[in-house]
Amino acid sequence: MVTREEIYKIAVLSKLSVDESELDELTKDMEKIIAFADTVNAAAGDEADEFDNINGLKNVFRPDEVVPSYPQERILQNVNGGENGYFPVKKRM
Repeated sequence: MVTREEIYKIAVLSKLSVDESELDELTKDMEKIIAFADTVNAAAGDEADEFDNINGLKNVFRPDEVVPSYPQERILQNVNGGENGYFPVKKRM
């Protein structure tokens, strides 16, 4: 499935230093990872839809409503040097 050459090519593209002695072990590990991913993909088929909502929970949405806010002057009353209705914030470098 996965060859040593492919693992070496991936290592070079990833700028990883891999010894020749590690290639065999990495190839085996990559085959296991791919086999596991295939298993997960196979299990995520139609049967997964049955478990989407096992608790019967659902989202409850409420409509957005515009409500009155505090006047801008009251919000900025404790701010030293409020500028044009905004909170001044120092720029960090």
